[in-house]
Order: sequence, then structure tokens, then C-alpha cells
Amino acid sequence: MASNALSMEVEIPQGIEVTVTGDTVSVKGPKGTVSRTFMGTGLKFASKDGKITIKSAASKKNTRAVAGTVSSHIKSLITGVTDGYTSKLKLVYSHFPMTIKTQGKELVIENFLGEHNPRKAKIIGDSKVEVKGQILTVTGNGRESVGQTAANIEQATRILDRDHRVFQDGIYLIERNGVPVK
Repeated sequence: MASNALSMEVEIPQGIEVTVTGDTVSVKGPKGTVSRTFMGTGLKFASKDGKITIKSAASKKNTRAVAGTVSSHIKSLITGVTDGYTSKLKLVYSHFPMTIKTQGKELVIENFLGEHNPRKAKIIGDSKVEVKGQILTVTGNGRESVGQTAANIEQATRILDRDHRVFQDGIYLIERNGVPVK
């Protein structure tokens, strides 16, 4: 009779160092270190011979799905420390010229639609925001932190009480990891 154990492997590229401590997987590479904790998954992790092994005693449908998701997250961590992640946003205004600057872990947007109070967007994790003209570039090692920072910037310039067909001012995502967003 065949065993019902689940075992998946993720290849570790050369030059990448992976440390497993309980439910936490830390990946160190040329662009820095990223770690993630996978609590409540019921999975066990081990790192040896250039591979990360994900194991579980049961091989139910849900367990296989969770293991596949965890495997994808670990691959994202490896991509983050080798290539990094980038999101490009474009500053669009027609009525009032807005100015943008970073202050610590916040992006400050001034004169948006002529408002006197500046709008602020939180910069998550180790993400960095660079402003060149009307293009904002968000870079970092963590996929979630770069994506959430870009989303925070977009949400900070959301228009609620005006006609969207007339007031199209804002900051919009135009490119993610070199691929244009439609």
C-alpha cells in the first residue's frame, strides 16, 4: 500500500542561502534578505542539498493546495533576492500641478486637486520610492511590500466627490516588473 505522505521540493539557485527555522523560511541573496513565516499550514520545511523540501503527513486536496501556495511564496522570495521587484506609476494631472516627495516611510503628495492638506501614502517594508519627473518607481525585495506600496500610492490619490470623467488626476500603475499594465 502506498503512503499518503506529501513531499514537494523547491530548487535553490547558486549563490542563494536559505535558512529554515521552524515555520520561518529566510532567503539571503545578492539583493538582501527576505523572510516569511508560514504559520498554521501543518507543513514541515527542511533545507539541504540545494533544495527546500516541504513535507506533510497527509496528502489531502487542501494540504496539496497549501503546499503549492507555500512553494510559490518561496519561489517569490528567491526571485526577490536575485532580481527584485519593481512597479512604475505615472503622475497624471491636468488641473493642478502636484508635487511629490518622500519623508521617511511616507510619500507626501502636495497640491493634489488644489487641496491645502497634503495626502500621504505609507511605504511598506524595505521598499524604496524614486521620483523622476512624472514617473514613480517602487523597488524592493518583497513582492507583497512593493505591490502594497504601489497600491497605497494609487489609493492616496483616489477621487471620491468629483466626476471621474472630468477629473482624471491621480497616480496610476503603468508597469509591473517590466510588463505594461492594461
